[in-house]
Amino acid sequence: MRCGEHAAAVAALESLTERTEACGTPSGLGIAAYARALVTGAENDYREAVAHLTGTPMLPYRARAHLLYGEWLRRQGRRQDCRPHLRTAHELFSGAGIEAFGRRAADELRATGETARSRTDHARDQLTMQELHIARLVATGATSKEVAARLFLSPRTVDTHLRNLYRKLGINSRRQLRDRPDLRPVDQGLSAT
Repeated sequence: MRCGEHAAAVAALESLTERTEACGTPSGLGIAAYARALVTGAENDYREAVAHLTGTPMLPYRARAHLLYGEWLRRQGRRQDCRPHLRTAHELFSGAGIEAFGRRAADELRATGETARSRTDHARDQLTMQELHIARLVATGATSKEVAARLFLSPRTVDTHLRNLYRKLGINSRRQLRDRPDLRPVDQGLSAT
């Protein structure tokens, strides 16, 4: 739609809707609803998307539904109505480490005259991307050898990264990594692959 390819968007929406209606899951119906909203521009579709995705484990999609609805509301001149959706999107994306969409939500909030809160209290703000990836894998129960194989590193390199991230986070065990909500995989419904 944003590229002006209306016919291609309509065809893609028909295919998506056919598959999501067949399975009937809240996640699928929510994704189809916000895709429909992008094509039709109907507010009810945005509301339906948010309603279906609320409470699902599909965090990126739930956050995207709020972002898209918030953006639409802002473009309709409804600044007060859009702020809660944009705040929710910013918190979900930032909390999950999905920085590009988090910045997009923050930019939209700034356009309404509100400032998005910084999320500096999370582990991902202290760790390098490699350390964060290793921490998330270890938090799911993977051994150093398994992490090394997955990331094409030596187990010794993984252990060095673990020592560094333990120091940065003020912890000293794998169990403490598992207990940190900010190190859980982005989508609890999917494996940490």
